[in-house]
Amino acid sequence: MRNYYIAANWKMHMTVSEAVALAQDLVAKLGKSKERVMIAPPFTALAAVAQVIRGSSLVLGAQNMGPETKGAHTGEISPLMLKDLGVKAVILGHSERRHSYLETDELINRKVLLALEQELQPILCVGETLAEREAGKLEAVVGGQVREGLKGVSAAALATVTIAYEPVWAIGTGKTATPEDADAVHGYIRIVLTSLYGEAAAKAMVIQYGGSVKADNAAELMAKPNIDGALVGGASLKAETFVPIVSFR
Repeated sequence: MRNYYIAANWKMHMTVSEAVALAQDLVAKLGKSKERVMIAPPFTALAAVAQVIRGSSLVLGAQNMGPETKGAHTGEISPLMLKDLGVKAVILGHSERRHSYLETDELINRKVLLALEQELQPILCVGETLAEREAGKLEAVVGGQVREGLKGVSAAALATVTIAYEPVWAIGTGKTATPEDADAVHGYIRIVLTSLYGEAAAKAMVIQYGGSVKADNAAELMAKPNIDGALVGGASLKAETFVPIVSFR
């Protein structure tokens, strides 16, 4: 049976002091949660937040990482640097990285492989734009992102990968795919995974939904058979909006 996995992506929000305050609140309210909960502060706050959540069940995540371990890569963050701070998981291929910063499937795949090599647990984000959905390209786009993102990932390494389906048109817009629509895409992702790794691996994969997840839709989304958690953006910036999502059941 798959376990629920709720991840908080704080994006480019919070000073160090603000991040510490929120982390302290979350430790008090979720530090012993039965769900797997990850929080991804901005890079500047990782060290401070790591100290706050030490000893709790909360997992420290990063919002991105560079494709190399070291070298002349101005402005990048190495997975070795992340591990040094206690980071365990990393979000890769988020739609904002794909569309605002033009990250390609090839680059994202390099990052996935490097994260696995460095024993970081990647969350591979996939999702279509509204134009792609309306043009009937949803399966081609999402299936392609899954196949390309996992290229070279072994069946053994796949066990530490999470996939997050985030329709681009639903991120930060207040629009949410209906639970039925989201579940259908999650089911399709499992079909793609079956073709790559077999049915058992596809059934075991944790697939999160991301895109305007809130307390009032979390339970309905999680009730669907193929949805195993959430990648939460705006609603993760306050304990009063994030805690109810984690406590959906």
